[in-house]
Amino acid sequence: MAWLLCFAAACTQAASSEPPCTKEERTLDFGFYAYYEPVSYSADGDAGAPGFDRHRGYEADLLTALEAMDPKLSFSRRGIEAWSGIWLLPAGPRFDIVGGGITILDSRTRDPSGRTAVVFTSGHIEFRQSLLVRAEDAERFARHRDLTSADRVGVLAGTTGEARLLVLTGLADGDGVLAAGTRVDTPAGTVVADGSVAYAINAAGASPALTGRQALRPASDTLPTVVYFAEDPASIKALAAGSIDAIARGEVGNRAEVRVHGDAFAVTALDRQVEQGGFALAVEDAGLAACLDHHIGWLTDGGRIGYREWLDDPTVFLRRARQPVAGESH
Repeated sequence: MAWLLCFAAACTQAASSEPPCTKEERTLDFGFYAYYEPVSYSADGDAGAPGFDRHRGYEADLLTALEAMDPKLSFSRRGIEAWSGIWLLPAGPRFDIVGGGITILDSRTRDPSGRTAVVFTSGHIEFRQSLLVRAEDAERFARHRDLTSADRVGVLAGTTGEARLLVLTGLADGDGVLAAGTRVDTPAGTVVADGSVAYAINAAGASPALTGRQALRPASDTLPTVVYFAEDPASIKALAAGSIDAIARGEVGNRAEVRVHGDAFAVTALDRQVEQGGFALAVEDAGLAACLDHHIGWLTDGGRIGYREWLDDPTVFLRRARQPVAGESH
């Protein structure tokens, strides 16, 4: 008889005894952020190339295992080049579900009008923010507070990397409100924060006055300048070239860059705050999200199998999906 062990929404019941998530066969249009290697990325980073929609990485293998586990469920995968607001896409017509290393936040479930538009599955991967720096600067940038006015830090707008950098350096308070006097370069010109909520940035968005932000220049001479990039590859090139001094980004992605570039880079300033990453679906698909949670709970063994285990063995989820009920004969 199979043992059944449940952790919150994630049930670790044997895979072959899990009911399917849909009564009829259903193909979900899955959009994935294309540049978060090795969590989620495209086989070809060129958005116009055929390989752009070929999904690779940790989340890709987790989805493949879900397909193997639930014969009525499949995913039609498409790469997404832009990160901004990616979690809200299932509320529109193009996608049923999205992923790509998205931190689960209540603020990300609501559209600009404040209406709850999406739901997240439970977290299946943990993130911590960090700095990626050139190896020779590792000791100089051991902590976020080591950054000074002489330093330039690259970020992607609308990420937890950006939001946590602003808080950890004191460029913003805990609610994301920018310090008074902070100058922000935008396509419409430079605006100056007055310390009010009219000039705020968090991981779910930013005040209208800060749309399209290109650089953030603090009033204090002890804080760094923040430089914005449209995609991760561009920021990596800028760091290697020396035009910026650090990149504020998740530890997983930063450590992957260290593996790729050998001794050129180092990861420093690990954040104490731990984030949970999951998949987003339209609020109308909350039942489907809950069912996917049960399946993911089995594949991850209630959270005991995760990114590190996958890194050691990329087949770990697929093998678990095919694992029979204990005691069954074949």
